[in-house]
Amino acid sequence: MGRLPVNGRGSSLPSARSWAGALSRAGSRARSQAGSLGLVATSAVGVALFAWPLLGFGTPGAATAETVGAGVVVVLAAVELGARRLDARSLALLAALASLDAGARAALVTGIGGFSPIFLLILCGGYVFGADYGFLLGATSLLVSAVVTGGIGPWLPYQVFAAGWVGAAAGLLGRRRRGAPTRPDVVLLAVLGVVCGYGYGMVMDVWDWTFFAAAPGLGFHPGMGPLGLARHFARFYVVTSAVYDSFRAVGNAVLVAFLGLPVLVALARLRARLVVEILPFSAVAGEGSGDQPGPCR
Repeated sequence: MGRLPVNGRGSSLPSARSWAGALSRAGSRARSQAGSLGLVATSAVGVALFAWPLLGFGTPGAATAETVGAGVVVVLAAVELGARRLDARSLALLAALASLDAGARAALVTGIGGFSPIFLLILCGGYVFGADYGFLLGATSLLVSAVVTGGIGPWLPYQVFAAGWVGAAAGLLGRRRRGAPTRPDVVLLAVLGVVCGYGYGMVMDVWDWTFFAAAPGLGFHPGMGPLGLARHFARFYVVTSAVYDSFRAVGNAVLVAFLGLPVLVALARLRARLVVEILPFSAVAGEGSGDQPGPCR
């Protein structure tokens, strides 16, 4: 007859601390998977919205596109709340950051070329809080900004997804972060700011490009093959947007370089206050002994 493993104190049953650690880890994995699936599903809807004209179905109606754009933000937020990855405090912080971002954009609506200060908080927030939160921050910031500046139109749902993907990209990059933010984190985020400055413009041009069917050599025509699509879009982007987007890319890098570290440090401190992490006893064996509970942070 087999014997049950002993927990180190003569008992044949796992300790309460072991069960608590296992349950905490299992719950954390389940919440992470739920959030990741929600982000993937939301992004799939966004890709379908952008690709809709390219499939020969014409341009979605403005009301339909706006409903989809606002709806996916609400659904993803509901998934995050249901998975307990977004609580009342995190939601309040999301609203505050989005409001600050909208105010920054309202102060410089037209920007300098394609530059807009709205991406600083989206990049920093995503980097500290993760991809799901970064997507919500980017999408919500654009929605609030549109209401504040009167920028509601058929382009808004596309901006919502594009800005959300900027925040999600920052969150994916931030997974490597350990400890307090440092200068190397700022350098990485500045480089991402350049990439997203061009990427945001390219993604938005996919929607804008479909209105230039009459332009020879660079316009979109239904039924074009993949090679023709790529060639025409590349010409369209270089002619209409490359210089404009360069202002956004450089502006993102400059803002992150000068303001990124204090913003990252402040957000990391807020995250430490908002998040409670239950560590397994084995990770803190040197800090306690006997049946004393391991620390929470």
